[in-house]
Amino acid sequence: MASSYDIIIIGGGPAGLSAASAIVRQDHRTLLLDSGDYRNAESKHMHTVPTWDHQDPKTFRDAARKNLERYGTVDYQQVEVRTAKKLDDLFEVSGGGKSWTGKKLILATGVEDIFPDIPGYKECWVQGIFHCLYCHGWEEKGAPSAGVLATEETGAVLPALHFARQALRMTSHVVLYTNGNTSLASSLTTALAHSPAPMHADARKILKLEKAPDRASVTLHFADDTIATEAFLVHKPKFRLKGDLAAQLGLEMTSPQGTCIKVFPPFNQTSVKGVFAAGDCAGNIQTVTAAMHSGTCTGGGAPLQVQAELYGQRANF
Repeated sequence: MASSYDIIIIGGGPAGLSAASAIVRQDHRTLLLDSGDYRNAESKHMHTVPTWDHQDPKTFRDAARKNLERYGTVDYQQVEVRTAKKLDDLFEVSGGGKSWTGKKLILATGVEDIFPDIPGYKECWVQGIFHCLYCHGWEEKGAPSAGVLATEETGAVLPALHFARQALRMTSHVVLYTNGNTSLASSLTTALAHSPAPMHADARKILKLEKAPDRASVTLHFADDTIATEAFLVHKPKFRLKGDLAAQLGLEMTSPQGTCIKVFPPFNQTSVKGVFAAGDCAGNIQTVTAAMHSGTCTGGGAPLQVQAELYGQRANF
C-alpha cells in the first residue's frame, strides 16, 4: 500500500528545498523525492545568493536538508520518480519500486541542457564554457580575450551581442564564433560596423574544443588547421524538461525560451489543480535565487488548498 502525504515534492534542488522550507512552517506531512541529479552538479561555486557567495552548491543543499530535519514532518528519499498520475482526489507517484500518494504535488524537477555536437564541449561545460555571466566569469576578470559561441540559443545577432557585452566586463576583447555560419558572421560584422565595442565575428568551422588544465581557458580547433585560445567561452545551449512527468499529468506547456511548464501566479499552480511547479522547469529566469522564490511560492500555495479541503471549504485559487 502506498504511503500517503499531504504534499509530495519531486526535486531536491533550490526550488524543491525552498518549497519544503515553507511547507514545514504549516506543519504538513511532506515527502521530498530527490533524484540526486542537479543541473549545476559540475559547478564548484554558486553566486548571486546572499550569504552563500562562492560556495559549493552541494554544501547549500546539505544545509537546507539539515534545516528541515528539526521540524520532523519531512521525509526525504533519494529516488528518481518515473511515473505520476491523478487518482480521484489524490496524486500517485512511483519510482525505485515504491509508490506514494499525496493530496498535492509540486514538480521541481528542473531541466537538462542539450549540448551541441562539438567534440570536447561537454568536457569544457561549466569549467570553461559559461551559460550565465552572473553565475560564472568574474573570476577570469582581466583576461585579454574571451569568446561567444554564436550558435543555437546564442545563434542570432541580438543574443550573441547581449552575451558579448557582458563578457567585455571581464575581458578586453570578444570574438563571436559562428561555427561556419557565414551569414550570421556577416550580419554581426554589419551590426558592429559603427560600434566602438572591441569585438569581431569569426566564421571558421569548429572541429573540437579543448579545455586547458588551469583556469577556464579553452582552445578552439578549426577545420582549416588553425587554433585559437580564449580565457573562457560563453554559450547558452538548448534545454528540455527532465523526464516526462509533466506530460503524464497532462500539464499545459509554454515555450518562450525552451519548453517549460505553464504556471499561474501567485502560487505557481499549473493547468491541473493541485499540481504546482517551481524552479527551472517552470521559469525562464533560471537562477538559484529565482528557483528559491518560485519554490517558496508553491510551498505557500499547496498547504492553503490542503487546509481548505480539510474543512470542506474551497481555496480562492
